[in-house]
Amino acid sequence: MGNGKDHYYNKSKQEGYRTRAAYKLQQIDDEFDVLFGGATVVDLGAAPGGWLQVAAEEAGARGKVVGVDFQRIDPLDDPDAGVETIKGDMTETDTREDIKRAAAPGGVDVVISDMAPNMTGEYNLDHARSVHLARMALETAKEVLRDGGHFVVKVFDGQDFEDYLADVEEEFAFTRTYTPDASRDSSSELYVVAKNRVNAPVEEGDTLEVEVVNEGDEGDGVAKVEGYTLFVADADEGETVEVEVTDVKPNFGFAERRD
Repeated sequence: MGNGKDHYYNKSKQEGYRTRAAYKLQQIDDEFDVLFGGATVVDLGAAPGGWLQVAAEEAGARGKVVGVDFQRIDPLDDPDAGVETIKGDMTETDTREDIKRAAAPGGVDVVISDMAPNMTGEYNLDHARSVHLARMALETAKEVLRDGGHFVVKVFDGQDFEDYLADVEEEFAFTRTYTPDASRDSSSELYVVAKNRVNAPVEEGDTLEVEVVNEGDEGDGVAKVEGYTLFVADADEGETVEVEVTDVKPNFGFAERRD
């Protein structure tokens, strides 16, 4: 195990954190600035509450932190922390509705998940279950996060990781993988840190009429749909054209003329 585990375990006991995992979130936040004062944070799989404690510290008195878990989460010592807990399954519609109600009115700024499956010791199975949990967390984040929101999720490395990462990249402007110093050396866990969710107003396959308002660097026409940039091949400034959306990225998309 090495001394790393003992160091963070002992530190958590001295500093009053419920789990050594609290330091992982601190290190992720130090590196990527995902938490901030006044934020509304949803912590999926929050028991026993180590990440909740860190999120509550960072969000501060103006913030709100919502912890979700099957298991009961003991209340935090600080009654002013603005923490609410929901006992439930984040994959169920009722629980997601509870999350939205708790987060109101401005929506959720950050979704974090340190969930891990119950370990079987069978690596491929544990990895697959971990990716499944991470996918559920991503679906929840897509449903509750406001535009510009951030997402942090734990997932075990393995054969399905790259596909999962690609799915996260489609939803956010910035995506990185990170292993905090507080992770155990023997662990295969990675954290995916995704910032600035962009909820594009169009989907691949949509057909719509757009006005080309500008010309892009590559000579494509540039159209705007509710502020979202769509590049249209073979279209000139000033034209109004019917297009089919062929590719959607967080900050921009591509479309082809239908006319």
